[in-house]
Amino acid sequence: MSDLVKRSLSLSGHRTSVALEPEFWAVLDQMATERALSFAALVASIDAKRTPDRPLASALRVAALMDARKTGDD
Repeated sequence: MSDLVKRSLSLSGHRTSVALEPEFWAVLDQMATERALSFAALVASIDAKRTPDRPLASALRVAALMDARKTGDD
């Protein structure tokens, strides 16, 4: 995998940064486009569903993986 890429965004009124591999960012960007959401809205929805013990970066990776697996079943 490639080096991590950091993105900054606001969640619940707080600025935060998340570092992920470009491949995960690409899937997340595609998810936002397909759902007609802003990137921030997609991340906020994933953030709202995660358990407190799961880091945001991990939740984003899992969401991207689940979406890619769903798409691969077509």
